[in-house]
Amino acid sequence: MQFQPKGMWFDEFEIGAVITHPLTRTITEADNVGFTTTTLNPAPIHLDAAYAATTSFGKPLVNSLLTLGIVVGISVHELTHGTTVANLGFETVTFPAPLFHGDTISVESEIIAVRTSASKPDRGIVTIEHRGFNQHGDTICVAVRNAMMLKKSE
Repeated sequence: MQFQPKGMWFDEFEIGAVITHPLTRTITEADNVGFTTTTLNPAPIHLDAAYAATTSFGKPLVNSLLTLGIVVGISVHELTHGTTVANLGFETVTFPAPLFHGDTISVESEIIAVRTSASKPDRGIVTIEHRGFNQHGDTICVAVRNAMMLKKSE
């Protein structure tokens, strides 16, 4: 069985298009503790409920890099699954509101810019703004990234 790409080809991206991704994800304590310890982050705000209770948040925060990874990951099926060459980098990443265990992430993505690659005629670069929300509609992550995308082969 041959792999079938499901993402968008470079030629299909339109500036200003907003994609609401149907996949959502509820974050568990196990997700957060596992990710935080795997990445060797010892910050008690993520791992120590007693310590976190003394902070202004009152409970452990979800690790921001896990939040970022899930926000971008949720977008993959509709945007880049099998059609991307590489993630070229992030222009900006912000976390306007905290994310906690038990919160559910939903994501929308807006196409900000599209340009053909100067050195590779079979691909182009797309700038995408991913916006993650919790179940209350609060923005918990905004990430602007550049991805190198394949053009649709004829």
